[in-house]
Amino acid sequence: MSFLYELRCKECGKTWGNVPRSFCEDCFSPLEVSYDYDSLKKIARRENLAARPFNMWRYAELLPLPEDFSAPNATGGTPLVASHNLASQWGLKNLYFKNDAVCFPSLSFKDRVVATALTAARRFGLETVGCSSTGNLANAVAAQAAQQGFDACVFIPADLEPAKVLNTAVYGARIVRINGNYDHVSRLCAQIADRFQWGLVNVNLRPYYSEGSKTHGFEIAEQLGWTLPDNVVVPMAGGSLITKIAKAFKELVILGWVEPKPVKFFGAQATGCSPISDGVKRNLVRFAPQKPHTIARSLAIGNPADGPFAMKLIRDSGGWAEDISDPEIVAAIKLLAETEGIFTETAGGVTAGVTKKLIAQNRIKPDETTVVCITGNGLKTTDAIAAEFPATEAIAPRLDAFEAYLDTQLGATASAAGGKR
Repeated sequence: MSFLYELRCKECGKTWGNVPRSFCEDCFSPLEVSYDYDSLKKIARRENLAARPFNMWRYAELLPLPEDFSAPNATGGTPLVASHNLASQWGLKNLYFKNDAVCFPSLSFKDRVVATALTAARRFGLETVGCSSTGNLANAVAAQAAQQGFDACVFIPADLEPAKVLNTAVYGARIVRINGNYDHVSRLCAQIADRFQWGLVNVNLRPYYSEGSKTHGFEIAEQLGWTLPDNVVVPMAGGSLITKIAKAFKELVILGWVEPKPVKFFGAQATGCSPISDGVKRNLVRFAPQKPHTIARSLAIGNPADGPFAMKLIRDSGGWAEDISDPEIVAAIKLLAETEGIFTETAGGVTAGVTKKLIAQNRIKPDETTVVCITGNGLKTTDAIAAEFPATEAIAPRLDAFEAYLDTQLGATASAAGGKR
């Protein structure tokens, strides 16, 4: 299928074939996978999906895969959860959570992008793969490298959450901790990719890597009955995911798989690292880089590579970008768990909390269909909320002790009601 796509500069339009490269040597702008949609229309049929497993590979024709491709795993195929409790609480008729907190194998949407990146690494004959990461990407690279027999070396900021470091180490990857923030790690990885000819998924394999994000959008449309939502709320770190969901929707329209429809894109960030949100709210031509300071470390990229494209998409779609504080993130994590039974990491707390804020601002209307993207599992960032749930005092294994507990914790009325059960 490689004759159907090639790398193209997003600014000057020069084509570069298919190579492990992320930027144009002529104008230094980023490269993106460009498809021959006229040819795709002849071979990509929506009805063919019915016979395929529900995972990201069901959209194979719309991904940059080689002719001899064989699916290495069952990544993707995550649930679109229809909200009842929060929808009622927030006054919305059609609210959904796209829950990539259960994505295989490492419980975040990064499994999707790593899947397409490692396919490219195999194609280009690269034996060592890696990444610069704020946590989830390192988990996904380590897990899939173990599955597929690659050597893995990942680079992370030294202050990364212990749970995410452990979730990478368990797969046997080499972990290099850097004294600095993500932007420092990213700059080092760009040099390493050139020197060692490794496949760093978000560096020299980035164009192929980012295409995996489209499957998040493909699934949303399919799970809504091949219709597009009115609103999508997306967490923003580097800014790629929000642009690739938009690309997915555009491609489905081009292929005639869905009817054209305006979709508003809303970007969500933590206030402690909100260069894209700040740029949108201040109507800047280009965002101002920031030094990250937030518990949402998976979003802590102060100089996002795709920030300008995310800002343009948000503005052109009629959407908006917002950010929330660390205490608001914690409150949103708890709210989502208590109402919908979804335990999300801090990035999901950001999207849930920002959605609440957008509704209060009347940017999201009650009758519209809104999808909130949950991109990672709460087990990855337990340190962010641990203080909210101190251990309770143990009681003796006797009924009178339990009754005393009810009197203390729930009050006399609850105790009497419990005694009747």
